[in-house]
Parts: sequence; C-alpha cells; structure tokens
Amino acid sequence: MTQVPELFGSMVFNDAVMQERLPKNVYRSLRRTITEGTALDPTVADVVASAMKDWAVSKGATHFTHWFQPMTGVTAEKHDAFLSPCGDGTVIMEFSGKELIKGEPDASSFPSGGLRATFEARGYTTWDPTSYAFIKDNTLCIPTAFCSYRGEILDKKTPLLRSMDVVSREAIRVLRLFGKEARRVTATVGPEQEYFLINKSDYAKRPDLILTGRTLFGAPSPKGQEMEDHYFGSIRPRVKAFMADLDEALWKLGICAKTEHNEVAPSQHEMAPLFATANLASDQNQLAMEVMKKVADKHGFVCLLHEKPFEGVNGSGKHNNWSLSTETGENLLDPGKTPMENAQFLLFLTAVIRAVDDYQDLLRISVASAGNDHRLGANEAPPAIVSVYIGDELAEVVDTIISGAPHDGEKRRAMDIGVTALPPIPLDNSDRNRTSPFAFTGNKFEFRMPGSSFNIACTNIMLNAAVAEVLRDYADELEAAKNFDAALSALIRRELTAHERILFNGNGYGADWPEEAARRGLMNLRNTPEALVHFDDEKNLRLFTSLGIYTPEEVHSRQEIGLEEYAKTIAIEAKTSLDLLKKQIIPACIAYSGDVAQGVAVKQSIGVPAESETALVRAITDKTAALMERTAALEAAVNAAPEGDMAGTARYCAETVLPAMEDARALADELELLVGQDHWPFPTYRDLLFYV
Repeated sequence: MTQVPELFGSMVFNDAVMQERLPKNVYRSLRRTITEGTALDPTVADVVASAMKDWAVSKGATHFTHWFQPMTGVTAEKHDAFLSPCGDGTVIMEFSGKELIKGEPDASSFPSGGLRATFEARGYTTWDPTSYAFIKDNTLCIPTAFCSYRGEILDKKTPLLRSMDVVSREAIRVLRLFGKEARRVTATVGPEQEYFLINKSDYAKRPDLILTGRTLFGAPSPKGQEMEDHYFGSIRPRVKAFMADLDEALWKLGICAKTEHNEVAPSQHEMAPLFATANLASDQNQLAMEVMKKVADKHGFVCLLHEKPFEGVNGSGKHNNWSLSTETGENLLDPGKTPMENAQFLLFLTAVIRAVDDYQDLLRISVASAGNDHRLGANEAPPAIVSVYIGDELAEVVDTIISGAPHDGEKRRAMDIGVTALPPIPLDNSDRNRTSPFAFTGNKFEFRMPGSSFNIACTNIMLNAAVAEVLRDYADELEAAKNFDAALSALIRRELTAHERILFNGNGYGADWPEEAARRGLMNLRNTPEALVHFDDEKNLRLFTSLGIYTPEEVHSRQEIGLEEYAKTIAIEAKTSLDLLKKQIIPACIAYSGDVAQGVAVKQSIGVPAESETALVRAITDKTAALMERTAALEAAVNAAPEGDMAGTARYCAETVLPAMEDARALADELELLVGQDHWPFPTYRDLLFYV
C-alpha cells in the first residue's frame, strides 16, 4: 500500500488541491465561504469548475454527479459525462460553473411527505462548497443540497447547514459576552459506526436478510455472546483483511478512519473516524456506509447495517459524538482542570442540558425507526427515555451551584492501580455510562441512541437547533443585564435547578428507571409511531420556524415520511414472514415430521418400539398446526391494516401486525430446534455468526 500520508485524500478535491490548482484570489474567496459561511461569489464558479474537472480527469474520472441526500435515508446520484461535442465528430471534456452550481434531477420519485404532487417533477441540486468534492467509481461526486421547483426542502443536508448557521450565530453572541470575538462556531461530530459481517453465501440463502435487512426467524445459537470473548478480541484474518482494504478506501476519500475493533456480538465490529464539521461528518458517514458494503462484497462478506439483524445478541448503533468549536480550535465544551471556575464552560453545559430537557421528543424522533425500536431499551443500547449523564465530578459542581454550598475545588486525581512499574493514570472528569442516551465524555457529548443505518444529519439538526434556541435566550438575557457576572451566576443556577430532572447518572437498564423517569416528568416514547406524533407539537414548530430551519409544511412532510416509512417497513417484514412461513418453514416441518413418522412406521412393523420418535412427530405436528394458525392470524392482521391516516396505520402496525409477527416467530424458532438441520430451509444463527 502507498504511504498513508500520500494516500490520504488522494481522491478528494480538498484544500491542498484547491491551493495548488486555483488562482489565489479564487482560492481565498472559496476558502472564506468554507470557513466563515459567507455567500459564494458566483464569479468563481467557472474557474473552480474547470480546475475541478481537470483534476478529476487526471484521476481517471469521465463523469460527474451531484451527490445528494434525499429523505430516503440513503444518497442519490445521476451521472453525466464531461463530454461536449465539437461539431466535427469529435468531443472535448468540459465542465461549466453552471453545471457545478446547479443540477436538475427528477424529484417526483423521492419522498416528499405531501409537499408536492407526483406530477411536479422538477427538482434542483445546489453545490455545497463547505463539503469537498471527491471521486468515486471514476465519477466526480459534488456534494449538494436538494430542493423542489418552489423551494421546498427535499433533503437532509439543507436543514443541517441551516442548523449549523444558527448555532454558530448564537454561540458567537455568547462568546462576545466573555470578551471573545469568533468568526465562526462549528458543530463538530465524530460518528462511531457499528456493523455485522456475514458470509455472502449464507446471506444469499436468507430471503429475510435480503428483503428486510434482519433475520425474521432464527433460534439462538448454542453459543452467543455469553462468554464476552468477542469484544476487543483478536480480529479474524478475513475480517482484518477487510478492515485493511476499508481503511485504504476511506483514506483515499479523506475520511479519517481511526479506530477498528470487534464489538460485543459475534461477527460484529466497529469503525470510528476522527471529528469533522457536522455536515462533512454526515457526508462522510453516508459515504463510509456505501464503501463498507462494497469492500465487504470483495471479501466474500455482506455488511449488515440494520440496527437488530439478529435476535438475542447486541444490535448495532452509531454513537454521535458532538461538540462546539471556534475557528481557532477552542472546544467550548472543554471544562478545563477546574470546571467550577470555568464560567464559559458552565454556561454552554447548562445550555445543552436545558436543550436536551426541552426537546427530549425531538432527539427521540431523530432516532426513530422500525429497526431501531428493536434495539433501544435492550441490554446493548440506551433506553428510549432521553436523559443526560454528566459524571460524578460535574454532578458535584451542578449540586454545588444549585444548593449554593461552597465547593472544595478538589482537582482531578490520579488513579494508582498498585503496580509500581506503571505510571499513574489521570482520572477523567466522567466515567463511561453505556446505559445513558446522552453522556458527557470529557469534552463532548456522546448521543448513543442513533441506529447504525441512520443518516446522522437528523440527529444533529435537532441538537443544533435546540442548543441554538437556548443560547439565543441566554444571549438576549445577558446582553440586557447591567451586571453581567451577577446575571450569569443567577442564570446558571436558575436553569440547572429548572432542568435538573434530565440529569441521571444511574443505571438506565434498571427496572425502576422508567418509574423514576415518569415521576420526573420525562417522556417515554416506546416506539416510532409514539415518537413521531410529537414532531409537529406547537413548541417544535415554533423552534424550527423561529430559527428558519423548517417551515411548518416541511415539518409535517417529515413526520408523514417517517410514519409511512415505518408502516411500509413493518408491512414488508410481515409479508416476507408470511412468504417464508408458507413456502419454506411450514413445508420443512411437515416434510421432516413425515420422514420421522415413516421411520416410526418401519420400526413398528418389525416390532421395534419407537416412543421417542413418536413423541417427536407429535410435538412437531402439534407445533406446526399451531404455527399454521398463527400464520393465518398474521395474514389476517396484514390484510386488515387501515389506510388513509398514516399515523393510524403506523400505530396499527406497531400494536397489531408486529405482535402477530413475533407470535409466529416464537413458534417457528421452537420448531427450528426440533427439525433436523438437513431439512431446515436456511442457514441458522450458528452458521451466520460463527463462520470460519
């Protein structure tokens, strides 16, 4: 492999390439847009486009595409060649500023949630210069925003960019009160990505995995994750080879893939990059998921990104590590050595705490899906109740502020583990509470609820918007204060007291936590339909419209899309379950019991007792009959699904169709343990998770 520094970003039109290929005045203009969020000067577009094309062609690119993120949760692209005819039968390679800035893909087949009619097909993609263009599959990919002919937002990037602008604007106002002049405050994100790798040959034999991304049936393997021997264990050679190729592919695309390791469940792994700006992190994570699937295929694997592909073992999440930083690199969530004396940090910490408390519902909505509902609340993910963990040291600081008692000012200690040859270990200001949905981890917050397949733009839109609103309120109050120090102290104490209920340093898996959370007045939105109905609550509409992130119509559209996606997902899963039950599982059970019965008849004909075999035939026959009844009940539930009211349909799917699926699965999984392996129609959990 080429040396990593030479390899890194080799397929990205990054800052170094721009400095090399653009005139100085054009580079400076573009750089201001990237770093300060200033409007793009249209006169630079043709120059940038020509340089971008020349660079891409030198790397083997023949086409370009506006790479965008519609509300499907995945990316979209339409490829056009650089070709331009000369009139004499020859062509030249051209790319104009107009083509760089604007594209016109057909928008009619993308989800709009009722924003527009199907016949209103025109859509526009607009270059996002704050996210670098890159080359993928011999195509120059230009990150873009996506909107309709009338300007309605049809993507996930545009509101993310808006939320970054507003949180920057309000954070700058707050910093100014502390005597600091910042040009830009950026939301930075580092998304940890969990995933499963299974053999492609086994995947091809599992229609449920192919059609739904998860196993709809499957009895537990004799060995699962009970021994806790997979987490951080030695990486298998095949997997290590995949990871090496994945690193190379990601590094070429400028993605700082830093950490890789085995996760808790067998065949589960994690990749974690370094921090980037929120929009770049979102783009790169979408790209990383695509690359992971392609690299896996080359190694004979399939990369599963579903939140719960296997029942009974850990599902996969995507921890969203979030912070705020100035253009000079100052982390606004760094408490320093004495957080009690760091008033600026305490104000920003207080703002985040209030934001999470005020908008628990929006954070829950940002991670709501049929797949993630299976994961949240299980013993490998945070519960569906949103709370904030700040660790013992900051909890003491908060208690001191609320009570008004003096703080002892004890500095961070070193941990002595009793081995003289080892150096002392400085204690962090917080432990790692893996049961917490929203945990402070030293100088950032780690939001652990997003699912592995999610576009992290949604989560960061909600987080940026909520924090921006709180910072706006704080800036308004403090700017009007006659005595800043006194007003600041009073504000922090008042706000921490008012929002103390959201702070929870205990065990989120504890059976008593839901009851305690209810006493505190926290929301427990157990599934996606319960969460999504709050999207257009009055306070949420006021938040989005006052900050200019969404119009009311755009909020309603996203609510409708989420409900429709949930209902469609459950419907596809239910129909796939019925198909497998009728065509594979029930016939396999009948065939096996018939073979065993035939053996019983032969033994009995020669006077050999066959009590055990007879009991097996009876057990399989009885369970198969019961399974057929449950299959009929599932089919009836699917056929009775209401239409029209999407909220009602989604709720019906959660309360009626999903339980019917689970009832049928329970019996099918029992039968799997009785039916001979040669008769069972597809690979078992043991086959899928413990390949060699």
